[in-house]
Amino acid sequence: MTTRAQRPRNAFTTTATIIGAAMMLVIGAWCRLDPTGFAEWANWPNHEHFLHDAGVFQIGIGLMMLTALTWRDALAVVLTGFAVVNLLHGINHAVDAGGGRPSDSWILFGTAAVGAAALLTRIRTIRHSGLEVGR
Repeated sequence: MTTRAQRPRNAFTTTATIIGAAMMLVIGAWCRLDPTGFAEWANWPNHEHFLHDAGVFQIGIGLMMLTALTWRDALAVVLTGFAVVNLLHGINHAVDAGGGRPSDSWILFGTAAVGAAALLTRIRTIRHSGLEVGR
């Protein structure tokens, strides 16, 4: 892990990251909440489940970009995105008709739970060592 002095902030990099994250979050939410509208805009086939899944993956990327601006531990950032994306992906499989096998949502929820447990363990380990996850 690096200290804040070793990882100085750069205004351009920070701004680009925030703008990129906002784009990912907006597009992801659009795909998730209005897949038909997004498909029409993008001139894509309107496959609701595929667009829902694409949306939650975009949301995960945006979340990790924002989290990386405030957390210094790369593994904690990745585990956060992993847990959230698998939870949202599991919800997609639970609510979308024709979105795979009935067991898919439970497998994804279990994967999200393992990711969340790993994240909590990572945070506890970092704090126990006297460091902080955040900047």
